[in-house]
This record gives sequence, C-alpha cells and structure tokens, in this order.
Amino acid sequence: SLSKVSFMTSRMKSLKYLDMSNNLLSHDAADVQCRWAESLTELDLSSNQLTDSVFECLPVNIKKLDLHNNQITSVAKGMAELKSLKELNLASNRLADLPGCSGFTSLEFLNIEMNLILTPSADFFQSCPRVRELQAGHNPFKCSCELQDFIRLERQSGGKLFGWPAAYVCEYPEDLRGTQLKDFHLTELACNTTLLLVTALLLTLVLVAVVAFVCIYLDVPWYVRMTWQWTQTKRRAWHNHPGEQETVLQFHAFISYSERDSLWVKNELIPNLEKGEGCVQLCQHERNFIPGKSIVENIINCIEKSYKSIFVLSPNFVQSEWCHYELYFAHHKLFSENSNSLILILLEPITPYIIPARYHKLKALMAKRTYLEWPKERSKRALFWANLRAAISINL
Repeated sequence: SLSKVSFMTSRMKSLKYLDMSNNLLSHDAADVQCRWAESLTELDLSSNQLTDSVFECLPVNIKKLDLHNNQITSVAKGMAELKSLKELNLASNRLADLPGCSGFTSLEFLNIEMNLILTPSADFFQSCPRVRELQAGHNPFKCSCELQDFIRLERQSGGKLFGWPAAYVCEYPEDLRGTQLKDFHLTELACNTTLLLVTALLLTLVLVAVVAFVCIYLDVPWYVRMTWQWTQTKRRAWHNHPGEQETVLQFHAFISYSERDSLWVKNELIPNLEKGEGCVQLCQHERNFIPGKSIVENIINCIEKSYKSIFVLSPNFVQSEWCHYELYFAHHKLFSENSNSLILILLEPITPYIIPARYHKLKALMAKRTYLEWPKERSKRALFWANLRAAISINL
C-alpha cells in the first residue's frame, strides 16, 4: 500500500531520494491520507500497480517523479498540487492525452512515450509554458485533421519535442501506417469545416449563377414551357381520340409569318400557290385556327396536319413571339419524325446581330439549310414560285 510507505518515511528527516520501483504497490482512494517526509524530492514508483488515484498520495515538495509502467489512464485537474515538480515520467501507461500543467506549475520535463495517445492536445505548451522538453513519441498516432495542430505545434516549439521526427509515426488509418508525422499533410480546406462550408456555398452560388445565366441567355425556361405545352396538347389529343394513332395530312403547308408581313403573304404567297395549276392547300391562322382552342394548341394541330411548314423570314419575324412558337413546334416535328418539313423563305435580309439569343435554332437552320430568297426582280419570280411548288408537291 502506497499510503503505508508514506507513513514509513514521515519521520525520516533527511530522506531526499526513494526508489520503490518494481513492486506491487497500489493506492486506493479510500485509504487514509498519505504523509511523506518533507525532505523527499525524488521518488521512483515505476513498474507498480498504481492508477489515477496515485496523484492523491504524493510528496508535496517532490521535484522528480517517475511513474512509468503503471496503469494510469488520466491526470485529472485538481488531483494534485505539486508546485515544485520539475520532471515527470508517465511513459508506458494508458494515457489517452497529454496532461495539463494546472497542478504542475514548475514542470520542465515530461515523458509520456508509449501510451495510448491518438491525437495529442495542441495547446500543451500554452498550458505548460515552462516545459523545455516533451517526450511523446512511440504513441499510436491517428493521422487526421486533429493531428495537424500538434504537428504545427512542433514547428512552433523550437525543438522541444524529443525524438522528432523518427519516434513520431502514424499508426492509423491503415493506409498511412508507418508515415512519419512530419510527412503527413492535409490541406487547410480539408480540415477547416467552416472554410469548407463557405467554399462549397460559394461554388454552389457561382454554379447556380452560371446555370441561371445560361438558362436566361438560351431562354431555357421558355423551351421548357413550350415542351410542356406540346406534351399536354399531345396528351389531351390522345385522351380525346385514342384510336387516332397517326395524324391525317390535310394541308400542303402551314404558313408562319409576322403580321407586319401579312400583305406580302395575302397578295403574293397565297394567290400564287392556291391558284393556277396544281392547287396547293395552305393552312393560315386567320382562317384555319379552330375557335375555343388555345393558340398554342391550334399551332401544334396545324403543323401536324400540314406536309410542310413555310416560314417567311424577315426582321419582323425575328421580333414576333408567336412566330417563335411556330418555329419551335415545327422544329420539334422535324426531329421527332425525322422529316424534311421546313421551308425557309427569306423575304428581307436579316443581320445576325438582331436575332435574339433564344433564336439559336433559327441561326442554326439558316446556316445549315438552303432557303429561298424572295427576288426583287420580277423576271426571277417565276423560278421562285416553281421552286416553292416543287418543294411542297404531294398528293394529300
């Protein structure tokens, strides 16, 4: 019993050094208070069976204390007030962290090797300003973000870590086992949760802003809305007439044009196509749209019932919202049916910069497809009408 040893020394007035190592000493917290010789300054209690309660039974004036190879798991604050203690050996115990210096204000040397320390506290030298040497090697260090602060502590300590770097090796995780702590590095972003969250938030905001800009620039919401309209119209048509799997062609061509170009359509296009040889049946919104149905539904129905779709292109066409709807649905039919159903008539030259961004399909069509250009000379118009009739000739 450690308390009995203490009472044995209480009358030894000149005792300075006591070696009680390699025994079976233990101390129970319920034991009577210890009473050591006041002259005792060095005590060796290594290789015994002492636990955390040993700090309740130590000489007050002790300067050098050896407790290595015992069963100590922690040094609780307030358990001991050893203000004269300068050297403390706690190697080969079961400690999970570095002890603080609240009870050891004069501590200069600490040995805590071969314990169970995974991530040592990084504030050790701040709480122990007088410590000149710390031996903390040969512990099963866990190389993680928490250990980064301890590694940084070594750089700031100015060589106070004894045995660095050879004695400081990663034990966990498995893929880093055997790596020296000096070679273990993680980025600030990986370890700083706040910085990681802020960075992720900023990247998300930038991504959202870029996607929003692209969507607005390419008018994606408009296309989504039009696709929804087309889907709803097809669904209603199938629901109302489930037996009609294929649309019967009723017109040679559907005409799409701006109202500002209606005089040319009524005075030139319609009379020249619907009269004379090979009568052409044209679908025009003013006379063929069914009252009661939505404009979008009428556009879709007319395009699907027409063999071709004629688009009268001009600066006015580019500025028309409904012309854009008609072009979109006709283009949708072109890809869904893999047909060659578009005919482009360039009534007036269109400069590229006046075409809005959402008309990228129109730009692509004008770049890739041949279009008929309305000739200003009357002598060339007969060939124009012949070419146009040839493009839409079909036996309905």
